[in-house]
Amino acid sequence: MQIVPLSAFSDNYIWALVEGPNCAVVDPGDATPVERFLAERSLTLTAILLTHHHNDHIGGVAELAARHAPAIYAPRDERISLATQRVAEGDTVAVAGFELDLQVIEVPGHTRSHIAFVGPGLLFCGDTLFAGGCGRLFEGTPAQMHASLNRLAALPAETLAYCAHEYTLSNLRFAREVEPDNAALVARQIQCEALRATGSPTVPSDIGTERATNPFLRAGERQVQERVERQAGKPLPDALAVFAALREWKNHF
Repeated sequence: MQIVPLSAFSDNYIWALVEGPNCAVVDPGDATPVERFLAERSLTLTAILLTHHHNDHIGGVAELAARHAPAIYAPRDERISLATQRVAEGDTVAVAGFELDLQVIEVPGHTRSHIAFVGPGLLFCGDTLFAGGCGRLFEGTPAQMHASLNRLAALPAETLAYCAHEYTLSNLRFAREVEPDNAALVARQIQCEALRATGSPTVPSDIGTERATNPFLRAGERQVQERVERQAGKPLPDALAVFAALREWKNHF
């Protein structure tokens, strides 16, 4: 199976899975790049996987559904009107047209009904986890997002995280403010700057790299807590409080 990033809007990625003549896409906010990809490779769209209801993730679904009639796997959220299968925590998705089973985990925070799809060595995490960062809390609480990220951080280190936006450089600039002496982070920033200079994606990342360099997965680290406490101007009693202050800091960075 091949996984290909399709660029959409200014910084979205629609992930296209290809196996033989079949294609599945994750979070198609725009139908146009998907239709172009299908035509270029003479592929059949068999499945759509949706992580949450925001329009830049579902805006192309109606057009694609009308033209191709794929299976559509979506969270249990009335704001997503088109779905052939509603999925929730603990469900297994046998992706139509593929020899691929994906486990569904609920990761609220960015939205209340956000889900992620986990397979062998791969994770489609939508807007929950980004390379070097995490999503904004539009509907959920810091406690929910912190718990969701901890679940993703517990996946095997080699798991590839296919996030939905090219936010990496801005995220790493913020991460350097939090941990300026993190050698792994410095090296990652240099590597990602080189990738973007050639127009290459910085994603997928992997969970091991995120654990080492993503401040939102490192709220329990002493050096992160001390830096966030200085920024907040007050002591923070635990990792959740550090995470909440960190997310608020990033909101205004």
